[in-house]
Amino acid sequence: MRMILMFDMPTETVDDRKAYRRFRKFLISEGFIMHQFSVYSKLLLNNTANQVMIGRLKGNNPKKGLITILTVTEKQFGRMIYLTGEKDQSIGNLDDRVIFLGEEFNDES
Repeated sequence: MRMILMFDMPTETVDDRKAYRRFRKFLISEGFIMHQFSVYSKLLLNNTANQVMIGRLKGNNPKKGLITILTVTEKQFGRMIYLTGEKDQSIGNLDDRVIFLGEEFNDES
C-alpha cells in the first residue's frame, strides 16, 4: 500500500519556515519520497504499518496549515495518470524491490 501525504503550510514568519523545514526533514527521514513540492508518498507493507506511520505523523504534526493523508493500494497508485512530466522510475518509487533481512542471500543455489 502507498501513503500519499499532501500539505500546505504557512511560510510567512521565521517560525513558520522553521516548522516547514522540520516537517519536511521528518518526512524524508521516515522514507517519504517527494512527487511534487508538497506531495510525498511512502511505501508501506500493510495496514499495521500504515497506522503506526499515522501515529508518528501525529506526533510530529506542525500544528499549522493543512495536512492530508490518503492511503491507496499499489495497484491504484500504479494507475496514476501523468498529464505532464514523466513517472519517477527511481528504485525507491517502485514496488518490485526485494529486501533481504538477516542471513546473507546467495543466489548461486
